Amino acid sequence: MTITAARVITTCPGRNFVTLKLETRGGLTGVGDATLNGRELSVASYLVDHIVPLLIGRDAHRVEDTWQYLYKGAYWRRGPVTMSAIAAVDMALWDLKAKAAGLPLYQLLGGACRENVMVYGHANGVTVEETVAEAKRYADLGYRAIRLQSGVPGLASTYGVSKTFGYYEPADAALPTENLWSSEKYLRSVAPLFEAARETLGWDVHLLHDIHHRLTPMEAGRLGKDLEPYRPFWLEDPTPAENQAAFRQIRQHTTTPIAVGEIFNTIWDCKQLIEEQLIDYIRATVVHAGGITHLRRIAALADLYGVRTGCHGATDLSPVSMAAALHFDLSVPNFGIQEYMRHTAETDAVFPHAYSFADGALHPGEAPGLGVDIDEALAAEHPYRPAYLPVNRLEDGSMHSW
Repeated sequence: MTITAARVITTCPGRNFVTLKLETRGGLTGVGDATLNGRELSVASYLVDHIVPLLIGRDAHRVEDTWQYLYKGAYWRRGPVTMSAIAAVDMALWDLKAKAAGLPLYQLLGGACRENVMVYGHANGVTVEETVAEAKRYADLGYRAIRLQSGVPGLASTYGVSKTFGYYEPADAALPTENLWSSEKYLRSVAPLFEAARETLGWDVHLLHDIHHRLTPMEAGRLGKDLEPYRPFWLEDPTPAENQAAFRQIRQHTTTPIAVGEIFNTIWDCKQLIEEQLIDYIRATVVHAGGITHLRRIAALADLYGVRTGCHGATDLSPVSMAAALHFDLSVPNFGIQEYMRHTAETDAVFPHAYSFADGALHPGEAPGLGVDIDEALAAEHPYRPAYLPVNRLEDGSMHSW
């Protein structure tokens, strides 16, 4: 199954996506996601200028060898641009391999370990009351797990809270918007949110929360302890994870489960966290962590230490990545939960897909391959639009993690 052509497609049906499409001599095509939110064109250029020329004439069946060729052969390893580009190739090759076999991809990954994939939705609002009402709406739709994000009194804007009701998209401006942050004000606001959610939703719904790298380890430990009476499913990204040892301090102060990893690129970013059991869920994603091939290695390491998966699944992943994540989720023994932010109707039209939602869970479907494609004619009607992620400053004006 020889690769004869490769195209990089950049489109913006409401937000920017980068897609790699491979063609083979036998007529089969495969797709991979290469979206890096706020830095999309860097990956598109890496693919066009440095990877596509290496793919023509290669055997598409040699998935592992191609992964090693692109990773080791570049000499300059790791990093979000390189690993997102490799991920796109890896997804497209697995898509082709499964299509050639006439099977949905999860069957080539060892078959299903479960009937479906539990997902969590995003409930947010400016006030606690708005957030809880939105969470109740998600529960009524059948979600068994819901992430809670609410506005912080005294702050004009807060991560995770939409400017308008509906789809949350943080990359919202041609130049970065600036937000102000106060950890003190934030820390006072989260426990009342969880208390109100438990009073309304009861105890049969999992509740999650994203800190988004904004606290010190001690602050994160304090928040985890404050939330223990409400039994959160997890606290996500409590502190910047470049210093993996910092998570020991969080562990010493709370029993609230910790999840981390949506910005990780390789297994080395989470090796210490997993081996020392400093986290409970690894959130590395198929597009930013080198594709299905590398994500399976991360999951296998995590399984040895009782760490479960909880892959990132925001709208900065196209439906191609969502499909790949679902095949991965269905097949790994240590699956925990999958983030699921619904795409807009415009995005769904550009990326027709076989996966479906029911009773708080997703299933990738039984179509051969990933079960997703890109409508190139429709994609061309949505040209790239510059869009940056925001930046964050403390109230004294100094830069802070967004």
